[in-house]
Amino acid sequence: MGVKKLGLGSVIATGVGLVVASSCLLSIGIGSSAIGIPFIISMVIACVLNIVTLMSIAELNSLMPDLTGGLAQYSLACVGPFITIICTVGGYVLCNTIAGSVEGAMFGNTIAGLFDGTSIPPWVFCVVLVLLLMIANLNGVDVFIKIQDFVAYALIGSLVIMGIMGAFGIGTGEIVQQPKVLASDFSSITGLCGLAFFLFIGGEYVVPLTKECKNAKRDIPLGMILSMIIILAMQAFLTFGFGNYTSWEELGASTTPHILFGQMLLGPIGKYWMVIVSLLAVISSVNTIMSSLSYILMGMSKIGLLPAFFNKTNKKNAPYMGILFEAAAFCLINITGLSTTDSLSFLISVLAILWMLSYIVSNLNVLLLRRRLPNAPRNFKVPLGPVIPIIGIMGTGWMIYNIDPDWAVKGQLYMVCGIIILALTVFAFFWLKFRVKRPFFKPYPVKEVMAMENELYEKYHKKKR
Repeated sequence: MGVKKLGLGSVIATGVGLVVASSCLLSIGIGSSAIGIPFIISMVIACVLNIVTLMSIAELNSLMPDLTGGLAQYSLACVGPFITIICTVGGYVLCNTIAGSVEGAMFGNTIAGLFDGTSIPPWVFCVVLVLLLMIANLNGVDVFIKIQDFVAYALIGSLVIMGIMGAFGIGTGEIVQQPKVLASDFSSITGLCGLAFFLFIGGEYVVPLTKECKNAKRDIPLGMILSMIIILAMQAFLTFGFGNYTSWEELGASTTPHILFGQMLLGPIGKYWMVIVSLLAVISSVNTIMSSLSYILMGMSKIGLLPAFFNKTNKKNAPYMGILFEAAAFCLINITGLSTTDSLSFLISVLAILWMLSYIVSNLNVLLLRRRLPNAPRNFKVPLGPVIPIIGIMGTGWMIYNIDPDWAVKGQLYMVCGIIILALTVFAFFWLKFRVKRPFFKPYPVKEVMAMENELYEKYHKKKR
């Protein structure tokens, strides 16, 4: 593979890169405008529950290090191939393909908005961005990290600076006189925890970078946790800033609350600064999704849960088939206009539920492997025995329950999730029955899962067959 080049800073940049997206900035505006400053409490609860799951994932990574597909391979060794396909394809591949497309659409809309009067449709700008990032990712992890380090830290630095200016009232704009607390009761705060959960989801995407890290034992768990804490601090400052410089009513009505805040904070300079921040957020998230998903697809291919062509790499060791697949999906979804439909936010909520289900499986994996392999060496182990993984399972389930305060919407979300899971169940059944030909729910031995990383594994089994 060559010299390992990634340090803690690059791990944090990757963790932050996927989580902080334009859609997250919109979610902060929605949550803040609903209950005011107490939305920070909702964010703290969501952040803690995400960190709980990330700690479980860090323990799995320490037990089975250097696995390309990460969560897919952990689940294969714990709950068997059937559940693994459903939770990984549904909770990761499908969810992030849509999420990446949405971010690309936001980029196109933002650029088109800067050039009023142009006849160029927004999706053209999106396709150009996707193609540029595709070329960068095809050149291997070195180029990916160079882009990610710069973009992620420029993004976080800008948001922290503007958030602090807003929180301490040192902008050039006029401070709005309004109540900072709109609701502080338990049900109002916890009712927005599902929305707040979206602000932290995806920190585990640093796991596929384990093989590239100089000190993966330290940097993977620490990088994931620090990413969440940095994001929480940045979002808290922004929430205080929103309360000082934007009226809650205007904030809730805006589709770009961060740009509204920038304008109210610093005038035209703030507006264009926030436009740049939006573009950085899109580039960061699309870049991270394209790279990390290609490795997850590669890992699932290695263990036989997806077609073998996803395992192909180019001269730069980049999993080019996965990168090309994701780039094509992003472009297709945007060109056809699917990423700009009114139902898109509803669809993202559905896919977020699927992501949360995969988080529940991740915490369950830790409990199962502790029971089966209690004495196996682990460089990192979640403290307090089974308490924290159990909290992760219960807390994430509670988040799914609080996905939306409206029971009618919640019922529709659950119904659509059920249909998607049914479709994935059909795919998993036929793929395992006729392609893999192994028991659906029998976990693979950990040693076998780790051996699947080696290309000789597939050659040996082909000869055997």
